[in-house]
This record gives sequence, structure tokens and C-alpha cells, in this order.
Amino acid sequence: MPHPSQKYSLVADIGGTNTRVALCDGVDVLKPTIRRYRNAENDGFTSVLAQYLAAEGNVRPKAVCVAIAGPVNGGKGRLTNLDWDMDAEEIAKATGAVHVALLNDLQAQGYALDQLASDDLACVRQGSATAKGNARLVVNLGTGFNASPVFMTQAGAYVATSESGHANMPIRTDQDLRLCAFIEKHHGFAAIDDILSGRGLERVFAFVAHEAGESRVLNSAAIMSACVDDSDDLSVETVQYFVRLTAMVIANLALVQLPFGGIYLVGGLSGAIAPFMKDANFEAAFLDKGRFADFMTDFGIYVVQDDYAALKGNAAYLNGVLQG
Repeated sequence: MPHPSQKYSLVADIGGTNTRVALCDGVDVLKPTIRRYRNAENDGFTSVLAQYLAAEGNVRPKAVCVAIAGPVNGGKGRLTNLDWDMDAEEIAKATGAVHVALLNDLQAQGYALDQLASDDLACVRQGSATAKGNARLVVNLGTGFNASPVFMTQAGAYVATSESGHANMPIRTDQDLRLCAFIEKHHGFAAIDDILSGRGLERVFAFVAHEAGESRVLNSAAIMSACVDDSDDLSVETVQYFVRLTAMVIANLALVQLPFGGIYLVGGLSGAIAPFMKDANFEAAFLDKGRFADFMTDFGIYVVQDDYAALKGNAAYLNGVLQG
């Protein structure tokens, strides 16, 4: 049945592989309207939009909010891992929407936090600070790495953008220094994104194998599977090292942003890695801040388990704009 024009808003979450699109009524994402499109089968977001609008009875949304996995500025954006350019004016023309907003994907995840139920979150470590009213931090472990702080203001949540994944990878030990040199030799500049991502896990595995005198490659899914099964020593060692690096990077970001309201992990890799972040290896690396070690106990860490969190964040953001 066709939807009444200009009644609903449209929200979209564009990742490196898939695009999710849905209609929303205020902050409520209408689950029956959620559709997924493979990016490889489309030459741009306007192609996806045309298919979606037709599938939903040629609906004309009153507003549109699109989250993209890449930097956004001045109503324009470009996906980091896909050759798609975003333009708010083009989206407005394609949809007839009066209001169009582009968000970085982590901004959308940040705006979603207040829309999540308690069972949408899995606790990795309990913090001693009180969450209410405090800053929070969203960290993506997936195709790439990034982090965005979520600040509470009188007008509501404000999610700042960043490109944290492209900062230098931190070095704490001689092993880290050798990993940095290994990454630079094979892939150029050694950024956080080059070690804490799906491809980063594969590169850490290649490094661990190299250190063991072997020349082996495995994809991230195979590494995680072998670690879970305890069937490959190099995979187990790789995940343990990856977990220590993750703890070190997240702890550094925590000291910058002071997210007493919690650290929230998103992205496909975060759920797979989370069980291994509950051991002493992660905790020791997270607390490894000298005289500030006790201070680090304040920060709770959680994994977001809602696949549609970014759509909910888009809806929440739009609702704030339209109500304001």
C-alpha cells in the first residue's frame, strides 16, 4: 500500500558493502520498510534511492538523513572504501525532501545511543562512573577504525566527527615497533586503521607469521574461526595481540575524551573480538597508564548489538532537527 507523501522521513546507512534504507515516523524506524541493497550492484546512492522509493509506493519523504562511512563536510561526503560521492542537494532533488542531512556513520551511531534498549548492549567491562549526563565514546571496529565522542548539551546529544583511524598507530613495546616497520614496508604509513580493522587483523596475522619465520596469509574470518576453535597457534597469538592493541588505542582515546558515560563498540569486528576482550590481557593493556591506572577503571565498555542502530540514530537526529 502506498505511503502518504510527506508524512514519513527516510533514513539510510551506507557502508562499504551494503546500504540499508528505511522510513521513520519521528524517532521510530518502521521495521517493515527496511530494505538492504548491495553496493556492488549499483553505481551510486541515487540508484538505490530510485529503487527504494518505487518499492515503497513512490513515497515522498518530508526529510532525509543519510549516514556514510566517510568524512562529511558542507552537505557533501565521500565514502572511504567506495567510489561514491554524496551531495545533499542531489538527494533533495531525487526525493523531493525539504530537509536533507548527511552524517558520518559514527555520528549516526552516537545519536542512536539514547534509542537503544539495555539488551542491545553487551558489557565487556563494567565501569565505576555514572553514565547519565556524561560524555560517551563510540568506536568502530569493522572495515575500518574510527571513533566519535558524544557530548550532552542543553539541546540534547551532540556527536563530534573525527578521523581517528588515520592517526599513527601507538607504540608501547619493541614488538609494536617491529609491527609498525612491517606495516610501513608493505603498506606505507602505519595508521591505527591499518591494524585495528578487518584488513588490519589480516596484517597483524601476516606480521605474527613473519616473526615466527613463516609466510602465511589468512582472511579475518578464518583467523577468528581458528582462534575460537583453538586450532591454529598463530591465529590465537594474532587475536591476543590484536586485543592488546585495541585496548591500548581505546584507552588513549578515553583519556582524550573522558567518556565517563561509557565506550560503545560498533562494527562487524567488534562482536567477534568482544569475547576475547574480557580476559586479563585486555584489562592489563587498558589499565597500562602509569599513575592514571586507577583512573581508567571509571570507563565501562559495551558492544552495540543492534544492526539497525545507525538508522535509529539518523531518525533521532532528524527528529531533533524537525522539532527544533
